[in-house]
Amino acid sequence: MNWISAGFLMFGCSVAQYLLIRRSIVLKIPSQFTNFAMFIVPLVLYIGMAVSTQTDLSVSWYEFFILVILAVFFSYMGNAISLKSIEYAPNPGYSLVISKSYVVFTSIASIFLFNSSLTIRSALAIILLVVCSAIISINKKGTVSPSHVRPIWLPLSIGAFFCWGMLALFSKYLLDIGVPIISRLVYVAAIVSVLNYADMKKENVSITRLSKENIVLFVAIGILCVGVNYYMQLGYAIAPNVGYVNAVNAASIAFVSIGASVFFHDEWNMRKFIGVIGVIAGLILLVL
Repeated sequence: MNWISAGFLMFGCSVAQYLLIRRSIVLKIPSQFTNFAMFIVPLVLYIGMAVSTQTDLSVSWYEFFILVILAVFFSYMGNAISLKSIEYAPNPGYSLVISKSYVVFTSIASIFLFNSSLTIRSALAIILLVVCSAIISINKKGTVSPSHVRPIWLPLSIGAFFCWGMLALFSKYLLDIGVPIISRLVYVAAIVSVLNYADMKKENVSITRLSKENIVLFVAIGILCVGVNYYMQLGYAIAPNVGYVNAVNAASIAFVSIGASVFFHDEWNMRKFIGVIGVIAGLILLVL
């Protein structure tokens, strides 16, 4: 399998996952459940994959230290501050545009850290993807009440930018020093699951409150998360530059927008249509 195949398998899982998350919002399922589903269900499946492939889960103390940093500061905290930034921003799209731009950071950083390649064509494709994703993300109807806007949204979105970027770079580093994909996924999922469960206990949110339909949704989101994370890591391992994989991931927002319009009747207009066309053009330019 090449990085393009891995990237588009990740892309498909990501689109389906976010549409199911959108469904969970419509059903008014507390976000703590969704966050927990994205780690606890994958943890079970990762352990099963480790057993079936006889993957050695042992790591050195140094590798475990890096895994803890990655899980706590870049995965768990990155998600937390990103959600807060979206909540406090004058428009959710503003926050998403800044945080999703980490693809540019990882593309450039990989050149110096991992001797990765970055062609002019690929750089132009990444810029096109980021700009067109911004066109899609920023929605006038998404503007929140001025009373909810807080200036801290900007530093929070920048913090999310660096969290997502460092998550990608540290993941690539762990792969380069020999930590298997499954091992990394098991440890991170386990650590973040514990932190998310603690959040649920703190908010007095019990999983027993979920209906049968919600449990099915809970499990489906978790299964798709496995596909996103596994193929993302595989892409990191074999792509010329981790930024290419991140660019494909960021582009998924275009097709989530289409799906949300079809299934949930979200706003669709000429601006978003142009943005989607631009994203498709950027993807073609990136993989050619």
